[in-house]
Amino acid sequence: MYQFGHAIWWYVAPTIINTFLESYDFSGKTIILFATSGGSGFGRTVDGLKNSVSADTQIVEGKLCNGGYSVKDFEEWLNNKI
Repeated sequence: MYQFGHAIWWYVAPTIINTFLESYDFSGKTIILFATSGGSGFGRTVDGLKNSVSADTQIVEGKLCNGGYSVKDFEEWLNNKI
């Protein structure tokens, strides 16, 4: 399982994130996303990233960090996912 963080721009991840995912083999792995956004949710982020990994890689929404979270809150969330 991998946790992967990025920004969300207009309901999708920046295209450099697709390039990163295409550069590594995540076959059979689960990727849990966490993201920042100025106001949108995950939107089409997961669908936009699926084409950049193998068919047996699972990408799931995780935590949207739009403020209001302390470092401690985020660390607790992350430790519960590991």
